[in-house]
Amino acid sequence: MSNIDTMSVNAIRVLSADAIQKANSGHPGLPLGCASAAYELWANHMNHNPADPDWANRDRFILSGGHGSMLLYSLLHLFGYGNLSKEDVMNFRQHGSKTPGHPEYGHTVGVEATTGPLGAGMGMAVGMAIAEKHLSSVFNKENYPVVDHYTYVLGGDGCMMEGISSEVFSLAGTLGLGKLIVLYDSNQISIEGSTDIAFTEDVKKRMEAFHFQTITVEDGNDLEAIGRAIEEAKADTEHPSFITIKTQIGYGCPAKQGKASAHGEPLGADNVTALKENLGWPSMDPFYVPEEVYSHYQKIAEDKAETEAAWNVMFAAYCQEYPDMEELWNAYHDPDAGEKAIEKCEDFWNRSEKADATRNLSGQVLNRLKNYMPNLIGGSADLAPSNKTNMSDMGDFSKDNGGGRNLHFGVRELGMTAIGNGMMLHGGLRTYIATFFVFSDYTKPMARLSSLMGVPLTFVFTHDSIGVGEDGPTHEPIEQLAMLRAMPNFHVFRPCDETETAAAWYSALTSKKTPTALVLTRQNLTPMPGSSKEALKGGYVIDDCEGTPEIILIASGSEVELAVNAKKLLTGKKVRVVSMPCMDLYEEQTEEYKESVLPKAVRKRVAVEALSDFGWGKYVGLDGTYVTMKGFGASGPANLLFEHFGFTAENVAEAARSI
Repeated sequence: MSNIDTMSVNAIRVLSADAIQKANSGHPGLPLGCASAAYELWANHMNHNPADPDWANRDRFILSGGHGSMLLYSLLHLFGYGNLSKEDVMNFRQHGSKTPGHPEYGHTVGVEATTGPLGAGMGMAVGMAIAEKHLSSVFNKENYPVVDHYTYVLGGDGCMMEGISSEVFSLAGTLGLGKLIVLYDSNQISIEGSTDIAFTEDVKKRMEAFHFQTITVEDGNDLEAIGRAIEEAKADTEHPSFITIKTQIGYGCPAKQGKASAHGEPLGADNVTALKENLGWPSMDPFYVPEEVYSHYQKIAEDKAETEAAWNVMFAAYCQEYPDMEELWNAYHDPDAGEKAIEKCEDFWNRSEKADATRNLSGQVLNRLKNYMPNLIGGSADLAPSNKTNMSDMGDFSKDNGGGRNLHFGVRELGMTAIGNGMMLHGGLRTYIATFFVFSDYTKPMARLSSLMGVPLTFVFTHDSIGVGEDGPTHEPIEQLAMLRAMPNFHVFRPCDETETAAAWYSALTSKKTPTALVLTRQNLTPMPGSSKEALKGGYVIDDCEGTPEIILIASGSEVELAVNAKKLLTGKKVRVVSMPCMDLYEEQTEEYKESVLPKAVRKRVAVEALSDFGWGKYVGLDGTYVTMKGFGASGPANLLFEHFGFTAENVAEAARSI
């Protein structure tokens, strides 16, 4: 290792230690242990351009161990990303700073994904590698590899313990994602002590079983060995690669090196000084980095810019030779692609008068759109025939067919959601994922990241209530709607018929920053005469009375018809029926609009929904009542269950009379 390389690696360590010490909060262990591996990768192997962080063909780097965020911030600062200044580093973990406790996508330039929940970055990296494989199949021509980059992800023992890593790596090996390279920070330490207390498996053998190429670097500070391992990984285009790098947590700090206490607390002022002395750092001043180190990083960054410049020349020639592909490229990367596709799809708002399940209607909408939106890609967690999420004649994405647009995730809901996020984060694709609604529980942690990152991933959740029927309470969602509605920046859309189902897809595919869940029925629903594009406002009057109503019935999905039929039984009463397919969108409307739908003066209200009543209180008020589920479901034919649990027009009418 040359002296400038040594200084450059140690600059990462010193900045990380100083920032965590100043904040009196953070995780120094990973940045100190992984500084050499990160430097070698970013300086000598990864194609990226700090002057253009959004370059389409850049290699992606995800720090799955997001607690070690100062490793990433130090790299971004030293390479000159987004003018991340020394002051920004000094404000680590402070309110409003560019350097929050864990990396946040869209907040700090150069951060490819929000990480922190361990293993999440592994899943999103697999999604990015799938996106690269698919887009390269679509766009690359002979002598024009316009999509040709690697996805690198760095994580540790905690990431490998989390079940999500097994889910996504099993699929990555099956799909032969040869441009996925995992760097495993193997330091055998977790928060509670040695990993031997809970984690003694042979990780290398596990990854071999997943069909990964496995490589081991015995010394995590040997830059040459790390470099050779990365190049060996890149040389195997048939398999994803897993590089075990044996490191010491807290490396360089004599009192903390190799100890669990290095993981999640500042080193302490004396230990920071000891670290600098042990590393031979030229100054004890906080945040000091020699100018020659900054110059070295700047020179590397300038060389990286030349790589992009060469790609730009190639891409310009590609566009000139293949103008149709340039047009397609622009369509794939158009933020308004969804809206434009729907405008071209003349039968998008088709309406049949035949009763049908909204899961079937959703599948029809999806297949109407597929030819107008070529970058639409997605699939299901082994439930496509039930979710109706297969796009006919679009091919299956596989190891041998990167161009297929139907994804098969296997029974891996958590991993599927992380992969969906990664595909969206990569850029160029619009992705949907699907499973039964009750299994939204398995998707929730990664759905939360969708919301937090502002990634408009589309979730197709079918079999939405006790209407699942004979499968019984294990498969009948009750509380899941309330769970997802409680999440900020997440639209939950439960349509009542074909028009509202089309509106749900419209909302999902035109959303820029908000993920959307389509919550769909197994059982057939009758088309509602009053349903309309007003559903895009989240809530609207679907069946009204003359003058000011005395009672308002509010429902979503399959219960809208119940409310309309109950109104017919309430003779002599002025009754308004409101369809509320998406509370979240309704809350985004003006106060004037909301008053026109649910006038404050009308206090007699009934909420009707075959799920939990949690969350309905703000619409029902103190004087209203509910026809909802009070416990779990049961096993039996759907029509009998609806009657058993009180979801009949007569019971809804009686509830209205009671107030």
